[in-house]
Amino acid sequence: MSVNYKEFGKNKDNNNIVLITLTNENGYAMGVTNLGASLVSFCAKDKSGSFRDVVLGFKSGEYYEHYNFDAMGSTVGRNANRISNHSFELNGIRYELADTYQGANIHSGPDLYGKRLWDYEVKEEDNGSYVKFSLLSPDMDQGIPGNLEISVTYMLTADNSMRIIYEGVSDKDTIVNMTNHGYYNLNGHGCGNIDNHLLYINADSFTYSEDGNVANDTVRDVTGTAFDFRNMKKIKECLESDFEPVVSKHGLDHNFCLNNNSHHAVRLESEESGIALDVYTDRPGIQIYTANHMNMTNGGKDNKVYGNRGGIALETQFYPDAVNHKDFLSPVVKAGMPFRSVTEYKFSVIGEK
Repeated sequence: MSVNYKEFGKNKDNNNIVLITLTNENGYAMGVTNLGASLVSFCAKDKSGSFRDVVLGFKSGEYYEHYNFDAMGSTVGRNANRISNHSFELNGIRYELADTYQGANIHSGPDLYGKRLWDYEVKEEDNGSYVKFSLLSPDMDQGIPGNLEISVTYMLTADNSMRIIYEGVSDKDTIVNMTNHGYYNLNGHGCGNIDNHLLYINADSFTYSEDGNVANDTVRDVTGTAFDFRNMKKIKECLESDFEPVVSKHGLDHNFCLNNNSHHAVRLESEESGIALDVYTDRPGIQIYTANHMNMTNGGKDNKVYGNRGGIALETQFYPDAVNHKDFLSPVVKAGMPFRSVTEYKFSVIGEK
C-alpha cells in the first residue's frame, strides 16, 4: 500500500484542504479529501488491464465547498434523504429543521457535513490502508439534539474494495442516518451517461407516494414495474419507461427496500469497460439516483464535463422520513450507545474471479 498527500486548496477560513490517495498492490487507488470527508476518485481496472477513474469529482477542494450542488462524493449526515414537513418528534419533543426541499428537509441542510473540514488520520494495515475522518457535531447542530462524535473511515482493501465505516456516539437520544453521495460511471468519469450500465438491485419493494410527500410513503411491490431489477437489466429500460415514479422524477431517485436475505444490495456493470461494482451493506435501504438534473460544466477533474445522468449514486441508508414512520426501521440512536454501520463497494472485472 502507498499513501500520497496533495494540497487541494483552502477553505473559506483559509485552512488547508488535503487530497489523500491510497493505492493498493493491485494498482487500485482511492482518493478522499478532508473537505466534507468526501470521495474524490476511485481508479479500477478495466477488461484491457488499464485503470479508469470511475467516480465523478472536482479538481480542487474549493469546488467541494462552494459549488457542490449535487453533493458529489459528500458524506451526508446527520440524516440523509428527506424528513417530511422538515420536523420530527423524539421523546415527546418536536424538532424543527430547515425547509430545504419542497416543504421537507433534505440531507440535514443547509449546514451540510459535506461543506465542513473534518479532522483525519491515516493508517496502514496488512489487510488495507484507511483514512479516518472525525467531526464533533454539537447539540442542536442542524436542529438535531445531542453532541455527536462521529467518524467516517474509508478503507482500501487488498482485494480491491472500498469499505466505508460510520461510527459515533451521542450524549442525548438523537437520529443518525449517514451515507455517501458518490456518483459512479463505470465507463470512466466524464465518459457520457450511465444509461447502458447493467443494474441489479436485491429488492422486492420500494417506498413511494403519488403526491411526492415522503410523509405519505408506503412500501410498494416492484413486481411487474420498471423498478424490478431483481434480474439485471440496462438502466435505460427503466429510464425510458412510462412508469409514473420514473416520469415524475425524470429518472431514478427512489429508495429501494433491500431484502434481508444477504448484505448484497446492488451490482452495477459496464459492458464497455468490463468493470463491475458490487455493493454490500447493513442498512435497510438504498437510494438510487441517476443524476437526473446534473449539469456541471466547470471544475470537474481533468476538466471533464458531467451532464444529465452522467453518474449513478448508490446511497445506503434508512428509508426516507424513517423517523416519522413507526413501521420503518428507526434511525434513533440512544444516548451513550455507540453506533456503527458498514457499506462496502467491491470492484472487479466482469468474468474474473
